[in-house]
This record gives sequence, structure tokens and C-alpha cells, in this order.
Amino acid sequence: MPANHQTAPGRVAGIDYGTVRVGIALSDPERKLASPYENYTRRGLQQDARRFRQLVADEDVAQFVVGLPIHLDGRESEKSTEARRFGRWLAEETGVPVEYFDERFTSSEAEQFLLGADMTRKRRKRRRDMLAAQIMLSAYLESQCRGQEDPGPLDG
Repeated sequence: MPANHQTAPGRVAGIDYGTVRVGIALSDPERKLASPYENYTRRGLQQDARRFRQLVADEDVAQFVVGLPIHLDGRESEKSTEARRFGRWLAEETGVPVEYFDERFTSSEAEQFLLGADMTRKRRKRRRDMLAAQIMLSAYLESQCRGQEDPGPLDG
């Protein structure tokens, strides 16, 4: 069940889940704008938990939104299952509520944007995940923070 995004003051952190790197974006305190924040390279459960707890404390994070990689027909992928597992872990470790949001096309949109910025492959790789998190978080904020438990298919 989606949480009411206004229940606790603070920022929303968008998470582009990955097994190696996690892209992080943050909203402003009014939850109107999203900005890329960081690409966090995972270091093991204890260090990861410490990093996310520090993020919550440093940036006044009141909610996480974890992107779900969904197939075009609305079915969840294996990565969606992993992202949901990560979201549950994140909520347990930080005590901050987690919602999920459809992230279809965010990585490819981020890549296209970075290609248009004429960046080297190495620079694109360093920025892609946090930019994908920003794109997903922006869409989430624009949708008036309605979480999606079941994003459903895209209608052609």
C-alpha cells in the first residue's frame, strides 16, 4: 500500500538498484525537484547499511522510492524481485518507508541524454545510474507521489 508522501517532512531519495552500483537521486525538501546525488558502489551488507543510514541522517531522507524494472507488458522481471528485496532490506536497515515506482526506460533515457552531452564512455558510466535515479524520481514526484505496487502494461 502506498504511503502518503506528506506523512513525514523530509526529502525523498530515488534509488536505481543495481547489484554492483546503486544510483541515488534526492528531492528538494518541498519534494518538487529531483537532482542526481551519487552512484554508490556496493561494499557488503554492513557497509551498505551504514552508507544508507548516513544518507538518511545527512540529507533528512523521509522516504525511499526504489525503481522497478518492469517488462513492457507490465510483468515484473527478475531484477524487479531483486529491487523489491533490496527495498525491504533498505526499510529494515534505515527505518525509512519505501515505495516502488516503474522505472521503464530510465537507464536508456539517461544513456541517450549522456550521449547527447558528448561525454566519454567512462564519464557516462560514472553518471548513468544516478541520472536514471533522477529521471525515475522526477516521474514519481510528478505523479504526485502515488506509489505503484503493480505498474501494469504500457498501452500502445
